[in-house]
Amino acid sequence: MDKSERRQALLRAARTVFSEKGYHEAKVDDIVALAKVAKGTFYLYFPDKRSVFGELVRGLFSRLGGAILRVDPSADVEAQIKHNIRAIVAVLLDDPALTSILLSHAAGLDPAFVKELRAFRQEVKLLLERSLAEGQRLGVIEPGDTELYATFTIGALKEVLFENALEDQARPRERIVTALYDLLRRGYLRMDPPPGEPARRGEGERKAPAPEGAAPERTERTERASPARARRARPKGD
Repeated sequence: MDKSERRQALLRAARTVFSEKGYHEAKVDDIVALAKVAKGTFYLYFPDKRSVFGELVRGLFSRLGGAILRVDPSADVEAQIKHNIRAIVAVLLDDPALTSILLSHAAGLDPAFVKELRAFRQEVKLLLERSLAEGQRLGVIEPGDTELYATFTIGALKEVLFENALEDQARPRERIVTALYDLLRRGYLRMDPPPGEPARRGEGERKAPAPEGAAPERTERTERASPARARRARPKGD
């Protein structure tokens, strides 16, 4: 096993240990035992437990950044936004241990760890803020405070993921994607029809009643059904 493979083996073992025991209960001894290497080998690659965790989270952050595609407003915006939500949900659900630790409110036993964790969360928030600002420039995000929009979105996503982890049977991913899209659609997403194209009334949607005393709306049917109007319109001498 070369150095690169040994490093990856340690990272995989660390991810598993963090998943099973959580950050605070995980030990370097647990990681090296699972990776089947000497403890001294661990310290050739990582100075401490926090550093290996930090590398795992940076990898998660990198995958999140790669999952968000730039939206093309001339194409199907809804499909592109759902693709981005689907990709982000997949990255987070595929690494539940890191996601849980990254989004949690960590206890204060290790102030340096808590500070680093906050920095990672801030990076995720900034990534989302930039995406929202780009969406505003393209006209697919409502004007407003992108920092607050990012906070609301991360809060909703965090609760969905935590709840999903606690359920005996996890929700289907596509159900999560659809629910998150519907939530955002009613919030800051701008899905108006193109300029000059009126919004079409849905089938079965009734017209609003006319104000009291207003003249009835003329239609081809009412024109044909009004004999009095037809007589008034008939030329004299007929």
